[in-house]
Amino acid sequence: MGGWGLTEFDPSHLFNGIPGSFGYQSMDEQAGDGQPGDLKVNTDSAEAHHSQADGRIFPCEACGADVVFNIGTQHLKCPYCGHEQKLSIEADAILTEHDFHEMIESLREHHETVGATEGFKEVDCDACGGIVVFEGNLTSTRCPYCDSPIQLDGIHEMETRIKPDGVLPFQVDEKRAKGSIKKWVASLWFAPNDFKKSGVEGKLNGVYIPYWTFDSMTFVAYAGERGEEYRVTVGTGKNRRTVTRVRWYPASGNFQRFFDDVLVLACQKMSPKLIHGLEPWPLNLSLPFTREALAGYLARTYDVELEPGFHQAKPRIESALRSDVNRRIGGDRQRISRMGVDYSAITFKFLLLPIWLLSYRYKGKVYQMMINAATGKVSGERPWSAWKIAGAIVLGAIVVLGSWALIASMQ
Repeated sequence: MGGWGLTEFDPSHLFNGIPGSFGYQSMDEQAGDGQPGDLKVNTDSAEAHHSQADGRIFPCEACGADVVFNIGTQHLKCPYCGHEQKLSIEADAILTEHDFHEMIESLREHHETVGATEGFKEVDCDACGGIVVFEGNLTSTRCPYCDSPIQLDGIHEMETRIKPDGVLPFQVDEKRAKGSIKKWVASLWFAPNDFKKSGVEGKLNGVYIPYWTFDSMTFVAYAGERGEEYRVTVGTGKNRRTVTRVRWYPASGNFQRFFDDVLVLACQKMSPKLIHGLEPWPLNLSLPFTREALAGYLARTYDVELEPGFHQAKPRIESALRSDVNRRIGGDRQRISRMGVDYSAITFKFLLLPIWLLSYRYKGKVYQMMINAATGKVSGERPWSAWKIAGAIVLGAIVVLGSWALIASMQ
């Protein structure tokens, strides 16, 4: 956490960049100057053009070639001469929280649109919804998210963006990610035998995805009822039995709770189910934002704006508060008739978190997989074996029928 927010509007915190991605593919790369699919990091407009003219993004201090972020050393490394250099982060740099309401107001007052005159164009992939950025005269390529062919069909204007505050660098390299995938496949229940034997094959793409994190103090006032269970015997003869009843007592109160780093995915076209399966994230490893950590990887910016992002955080916060209220009401059962929540001291950060993306095919169908590139946790789509599921249902039915028969024979 940093301070509670900005004391005055800082226009340098707005990123006049590409909505959808910080990465781009140049015409030179497609023409053969780089490896197919190589992704470079886009900086400010003038800096980006300067980098293109020089043919490099972050030059090696030893030989001048482009360096990339090395996961093993957490430094920049030259793939040609092997020279390593540290990320350019000031010693006293810290991740800073920003005041939510001040930023919302500042965005409204300083809203402006950056036209497509800088040579950058972006298009949505019809297959997966990913956003790919084009530069110069490039008109077609393949999507880095799902490897589907895509073609530029129009120019999208680029709006004012909030700059990232921090980045969680890749901690898991491709070799370890593939090992995690292998273990994941081996652990799957009811997967086809040939799938488990052959495993998953495909190209891993390293991508930084955007998240908002929100801090907030909450004040909760609630009213409800506490239920105390008791047991009574009812009926006579064969109908005599013990039943549970509940006495209800009124309960009310109020309390405060502070929430720190509530995560909200800021990219609406990625699968929420797969993304949530990657949690938790080791946010303590995040660094103040540096473009150097992105060298060699694609990075998407947000398409969920700041204010809607906080609205998405509220259900997660209020679900936790509801559990708090139930504990405070106590008893054996709880009823909540009213729960009012006030939010104050709301702050936020814009973070980029790393994942490995992989799309694979099994019997003609495409499945998507994600690996948390900070922990190695896998979240993916998978095929199911209809025969194994049917067999499990039949076996379960046999066990149930056998149990009934055994009970009947004992009576």
